[in-house]
Amino acid sequence: MVAGILAGVTWALETLILGVALAMSPFVSTEQAVILAPFVSTFTHDAFSAIWACIYNAIRGNLKGVVRALKTKSGRFVILAAVIGGPIGMTGYVLSINNMGASIGAVASAIFPAIGAVLAYFFLKEKMQWYRWILLIFTLLGVYGLSYSPEVNISNFWLGFAGSLMCAFGWGIEAVILAKSMQDPEVTNEIALQIRQTTSAVVYAAVIIPIMKGWGFTVSLFTTGTGWLIPTIALAALFATVSYLFYYKAISQIGASKAMALNVTYAAWAIVFTVLIFRDTSVLNPVTIICTVVVLACGILAAADYKELFNKQQI
Repeated sequence: MVAGILAGVTWALETLILGVALAMSPFVSTEQAVILAPFVSTFTHDAFSAIWACIYNAIRGNLKGVVRALKTKSGRFVILAAVIGGPIGMTGYVLSINNMGASIGAVASAIFPAIGAVLAYFFLKEKMQWYRWILLIFTLLGVYGLSYSPEVNISNFWLGFAGSLMCAFGWGIEAVILAKSMQDPEVTNEIALQIRQTTSAVVYAAVIIPIMKGWGFTVSLFTTGTGWLIPTIALAALFATVSYLFYYKAISQIGASKAMALNVTYAAWAIVFTVLIFRDTSVLNPVTIICTVVVLACGILAAADYKELFNKQQI
């Protein structure tokens, strides 16, 4: 439970930092830059995250385990999950942030637990008690209320909405595949993260960036004076890596549906940090305050199995 909550907290910080990077001049200087920004920033973000994960796994002595895991069926399913959750899900996420703002982009894409919970029920036989469904519905209603706050400036609703759907389905499916894969003792949450981020970066580099004809623009970010852009993306990727480690740990320990319900609280944490860190009170009004409380409270309660908790206390 704690790991799932920390995953949401750190992902909210990643969201805000990535939002700052996307607002920097290299990504908004020309029409081509605006089009390429979601794809190039996602590739750069996941590449840095793969590097951070590699450093972490090297310190932990897990790199040989990564090689062994790739030879297993479960390891290859993690690669599939990486393609669905990375190039598809993450691109949708960045599209959402880019067109709906950092806090609302996070909120709008947060419907993935509902999709993931349904898939987990059918494919992983993870049961959700009736009260957890109700709490999850209230969480999503809170998400809906936040996303339609009148004080938020949405530049392109439909493009942001399309990105949110890509993100929701991508991450929902990814979580279910990962939960199944991490049942294999050869695929720990740390190893799964390494495979996921490396696969995502490679697919972007080999397929998506060439299709978008974006390699020239990508290289220019590293060879020309872009100020704090690259360090900012690297910092966002560091928080993303920490968030993924907590998230994957939660998936492996309490299941996909519960982990997603906890992780979705990043939508509300993004609002909290927008006010605390950036001193931006424009997102605050009675609707956003109430909905933020609802998302945090119901998201956490939706992950709690009270029957199981009661049985343990009885024992």
